[in-house]
Amino acid sequence: MGSESVTHSSNHYILVHGVCHGAWCWYKIKPLLESSGHKVTLLDLAASGANSKKLQDVETLSEYSEPLLEHFILVHGACHGAWCWYKIKPLLESSGHKVTVLDLAASGINLKKLQDVETLSEYSEPLLEVMESLPPNEKVVLVGHSLGGLNIALAMEKFPTKVQVGVFLTAFVPDTQHKPSYVLEKYCERTPASEWLDTAFSQCGNKTSMLFGPNFISTKLYQHCSTEDLELIKCIIRPSSLFIEDLSQEKNFSKEGYGSVSRAFVVCTEDVAIPLEYQRWMIQNARINDVMEINGADHMVMLCKPQELSDCLQQIAAKYK
Repeated sequence: MGSESVTHSSNHYILVHGVCHGAWCWYKIKPLLESSGHKVTLLDLAASGANSKKLQDVETLSEYSEPLLEHFILVHGACHGAWCWYKIKPLLESSGHKVTVLDLAASGINLKKLQDVETLSEYSEPLLEVMESLPPNEKVVLVGHSLGGLNIALAMEKFPTKVQVGVFLTAFVPDTQHKPSYVLEKYCERTPASEWLDTAFSQCGNKTSMLFGPNFISTKLYQHCSTEDLELIKCIIRPSSLFIEDLSQEKNFSKEGYGSVSRAFVVCTEDVAIPLEYQRWMIQNARINDVMEINGADHMVMLCKPQELSDCLQQIAAKYK
């Protein structure tokens, strides 16, 4: 299965109307562009056309433009937190997009302790609360990194109509044919214990906890990252879990929920934590057709290739507008 570069053979046009008008004004242009093989998105700006907002509730150009802009929700991986997106958030925001970063339970500066979090659902509570709070007509771009792929899959399962596209960023991506734990179990089967280096594993309640060690971090996760970023993770890392014990007891993700949402995968070619061949296997197993690639990126692509990742996420989002 081939991957896309940052250019495409056909175009995606997003047509924006003028004052006192709406998406309807493009009704002659849309079929002409589509007949030439292009994708066309029309939208009503706030308080315009069929948009439900009233003009008295729109005070700024940003509020008026909200339907045009994306809302990205960025979800971190194991042992990390919202902080790991610190380079990506301002890049996306500088392009006018809304960005939400959050700490999952017992992660980052979240107050819960790992011993109080037994299931993926409990671990995902901060994300699920954000999804629950979204306005009825708002759709978001969910981005899950590494283990965060399971978190966004759960959000897609529970809130399929609120997700524009789920982006799996060198992430564990489940299917609908097996238990949610399947991709993690396969990963552990192919990963010898010696590959975990100085990562510490221990029993924590009904689950296995893990804490990446300094050698594992520097050689498997951050090998292309700056010295400053490497020191940062060493200072603020927290223990986490893959929650395999819980996920092996859960029902498959459904075709009607998770399986009904558009999905994309971003391959990182020099990731040695989730190697390229395993990324390719997951893409094929989950039947994902929209694949993009960031050359030279290690596992922490948001830190070593921030501009490339920002561009990639915006291109993916534009396809599903």
